[in-house]
Amino acid sequence: MIFLEDIHKYYGHDASRLHVLKGITLEINQGEMISIMGSSGSGKSTLLNILGLLDSFDQGQYHLAETKISTQLTERKAAELRNRFIGFVFQSFNLLPFKNAIENVALPLYYQGISRKNRNYQAEAMLDKVGLGDRATHMPNQMSGGQKQRVAIARALITDPKVILADEPTGALDSQTTEDIMQLFKDVHAEGKTIVIVTHEHEIAEQTDRLIWLKDGNVDLPPAEVMASAERS
Repeated sequence: MIFLEDIHKYYGHDASRLHVLKGITLEINQGEMISIMGSSGSGKSTLLNILGLLDSFDQGQYHLAETKISTQLTERKAAELRNRFIGFVFQSFNLLPFKNAIENVALPLYYQGISRKNRNYQAEAMLDKVGLGDRATHMPNQMSGGQKQRVAIARALITDPKVILADEPTGALDSQTTEDIMQLFKDVHAEGKTIVIVTHEHEIAEQTDRLIWLKDGNVDLPPAEVMASAERS
């Protein structure tokens, strides 16, 4: 599903050039749910942005669902591939405050040229699926954090993507809501979706199939305390 080989990413130029990713080689199989962890500055967000075609890479090879991603990918082509293959879930939800739940979920279908009636019908069905059918016409400021994240997950799923990329999806939620959202991710995973979760919470990583630990821009073995926690789980 996802194959990275010797991925390098730099920011800046000349003396101030920063080498953020230093030869990442990684394979994620179809249907896996994996977590990515690492200390601040390890390259987690940069890696997720490259996986999601929100940022480019400078060297290496990236294959997404058998499509080779070029280092010279245009924004138009990147947007097309994102709409076909990828759904995003963010810590801050990224909902449009002036649109209700149905309209937020339906937004990706608008960019696919689907009629308003059809996209709203699909969005309503997706809200039912994530347990928010009774909140379809609510605005974001009328919903709790957990409800907003369910709307965001419904929006990520609406185009039937092959991969869900989640960046700290439970970081702004309390423990009970976190448990509910992780159960929703597990339900989605059980349907065969590939899910990649960037997290700083060991409890989240323990619920995934595999942990990828980043250190100083490369894949490394997790620290001893993380390994010990995983063995206890």
